[in-house]
Amino acid sequence: MARSLPSLVFANSAGEILDYKGLEMAGSAAGEFYRPYPDDLIELPPGSELFVLPDRLPVGFEPGSSEPLLLAENPYEPGEKIQAVAAFMAPAHTAIYTAAYQKQPDAPLLPLFAYTAVGWLDGRFYVCAFRSDADPRQDPDRFDQEKINRQTARQLAAHPDNRLVQHLGKCCLTYGCPAARNYFLGRFEAPLPCSPICNANCVGCISLQPSGCCPSTQERIGFVPTPGEIAEIAVAHLQSAPGPVVSFGQGCEGEPLLQAETMAEAITRIRALTDQGTINLNTNGSLPDAVENLVQSGLDSIRISLNSAQHKYHRRYYRPRGFDLSDVQRSIGIMKKADRHVSLNYFILPGFTDDPAEFGALSNLVEQLRPDLIQLRNLNMDPEYYLSSINFTPTGRPLGMRAWLARLRKRFPLLKFGYFNPALR
Repeated sequence: MARSLPSLVFANSAGEILDYKGLEMAGSAAGEFYRPYPDDLIELPPGSELFVLPDRLPVGFEPGSSEPLLLAENPYEPGEKIQAVAAFMAPAHTAIYTAAYQKQPDAPLLPLFAYTAVGWLDGRFYVCAFRSDADPRQDPDRFDQEKINRQTARQLAAHPDNRLVQHLGKCCLTYGCPAARNYFLGRFEAPLPCSPICNANCVGCISLQPSGCCPSTQERIGFVPTPGEIAEIAVAHLQSAPGPVVSFGQGCEGEPLLQAETMAEAITRIRALTDQGTINLNTNGSLPDAVENLVQSGLDSIRISLNSAQHKYHRRYYRPRGFDLSDVQRSIGIMKKADRHVSLNYFILPGFTDDPAEFGALSNLVEQLRPDLIQLRNLNMDPEYYLSSINFTPTGRPLGMRAWLARLRKRFPLLKFGYFNPALR
């Protein structure tokens, strides 16, 4: 936690990041600017990155003032153009405010990352955020790149005919996927992507975007692995890794429920050979009948991605083909009836997530369906583009993300919060 408010940071024309003590940092929530409290601030987590935001001018507060102020040029080089700066935080951290800026005409769409407010104080960067999961499974100091390279090469050579192992090798070495890296390191959660197709056209899809839009952050899998290829990975991981989880549904694929028969057969094969570990599915929850079949095959847990608990905003973001939020709710109900674990992968965007109507809708969903865990994942998307895409209309002043979380904890004392899929056995 910062002792006082950090100063505003900006990028000069050379891309160098500077601080300006004449203005304190600001945060943004759905386009409105707020002065952070010291309790809203933590040091920039190791493994985070700083992004320059093209054609966006930084906004801050004069010390002692309640009015936001635009910084239009470099205060050290009058007339020089500047740009706003944001932080893309390391996993297990959740934003309280997004970066405060004013977009200029014809500014390009921001890539599919999250953009947290960042400032500078006493020789350190600070962000408006909190740590949402103490699990260190994706902390940067847990990854030794030389060891990753060595063990990945060994596994790729040992499984030349397993297309899924070869695909994960690319995820690990080309895209730096933390889940793929952990798989090759033989620990925690191993990914099992299986679907090259999807039944939604999400505005913020990270594996497939239309030409001319913001580029996807990774390449989507181009084949459906066989149950044998899946089981070969899963059984070995579940039998040897500490706290083992294997998960269908990754950022490098479409919707895994469209491959429900393949997954069901793979789960049957896995459980014929080992009862260890957790078999999990990350999904949009669109096909409740398929979820029912997977429960019968032995699925242990499900994580359902959700941008909103309101039908209109869910539909406008997912742009679903053949399902809606009521189907998603049925899938949750099926898992809970079978006494299986349910997580909500709830996309966090300050100003939208903590809007009074959204808070009410989420509270109603939790009250009715009783999920076990909410994973507080930052929305990886240009904030302004997201809000315009779903045609968001605020229903009041945002609650504030810390107050939002405190209210949920008080109302639902058994509901857990985190960032990762838990190991259940």
